Amino acid sequence: MPLALAPHARRVFVGKRAGRAAMRQETINRLLIRAARRGERVVRLKGGDPFVFGRGGEEALALAAAGIPFEVVPGVSAAIAAAGLAHIPVTHRGLSSGFVVVSGHAEEAYRSILETLRPQSATVVVLMGLAHSDSIAKLLIARGWNSLTPAAVLFGASTPRASVWMSTLAELQQGLEYADSADAGTIVIGDVVRLRAALAETVEDRAAISSSPVA
Repeated sequence: MPLALAPHARRVFVGKRAGRAAMRQETINRLLIRAARRGERVVRLKGGDPFVFGRGGEEALALAAAGIPFEVVPGVSAAIAAAGLAHIPVTHRGLSSGFVVVSGHAEEAYRSILETLRPQSATVVVLMGLAHSDSIAKLLIARGWNSLTPAAVLFGASTPRASVWMSTLAELQQGLEYADSADAGTIVIGDVVRLRAALAETVEDRAAISSSPVA
């Protein structure tokens, strides 16, 4: 864990969780600026990529406006990493030549993008969208997507609690009981989801072989 590399650092938790009270972004910006002006070495540690729905741009602009030099270290967005860890490629020749990543926390965050997307033309990846998965599915079906288009909901990617819920758009639009899950969730919609069965089975078979006792 990155935090273990700095055992004596002063840590301030400013993470955000859906539906829960969190520190305001303006307050986070002030904390960064204040600590830097005191001469402290400040690390704003984020999961994924700070510039993909991580508000890294807002914080970078605040630091720039305050005249504070900074460095951005890109990470791997959960939009790609969560799918990859679940053996789902977001693009695949013959199935999907592109992917779209949207924030699912509110309708205004995803409707204008998904309404312009031709049915089955790309893989759709939704971050922070568990609570609105039914609305997203209904929107896509209304726009002409096949209701049997495969979908996967990926929970707790890269953690010991990681799990995958396989579905279709028809099942997603019925509403899900995991909207209040404590684990972060990523939704992947598109024909590439079908590849998971073959890829995951191959990986599991190889793991079983490698762990078998040698006669």
